[in-house]
Amino acid sequence: MARRVFTEEYKRQILKQLQPPENKTISEIALQENIPKTTIYGWVAKARKDGQLIPNNSSPSNDGKWNDIDKLRIVIETFSLNVEELGRYCREHGLYTTDIQQWRQTMESSLGSNKSPKDLEAELRSEKLLNKKLQRELKYKDKALAETAALLVLRKKANAIWGDPEAD
Repeated sequence: MARRVFTEEYKRQILKQLQPPENKTISEIALQENIPKTTIYGWVAKARKDGQLIPNNSSPSNDGKWNDIDKLRIVIETFSLNVEELGRYCREHGLYTTDIQQWRQTMESSLGSNKSPKDLEAELRSEKLLNKKLQRELKYKDKALAETAALLVLRKKANAIWGDPEAD
């Protein structure tokens, strides 16, 4: 079977169908155009690498529709826009201003940590030690539980064979 070659213009048209207002899924386009899904996923990955904003149409919620890098790009692009320009941008990209505001707040709060890298490393190290200690304790308790269960089973079998000695 001969390999199909697609022009750049055709690829752009396909990628445009993934974006608002059409918001088609990759599966829909693959079926409609008779193109393997993996080919379209490759085009999407390349376009994102080149800086294009392409939503994840596989997710039904608007928040899950964009990957984290696209969200960051959108927040940066819209940071200095006024209300009217922001509204126009949102209509062009199929977004809500509340989504962009929420993404911005999330990013700002994640950057607002006042801990130094050394403090974070020390905290991580202590959490790892605690985790290791808890894992050992859990392993010990699992063994004790298994031993107790085995003893109960043996006692039950012994009672079935020789009778209950406490009943005498």
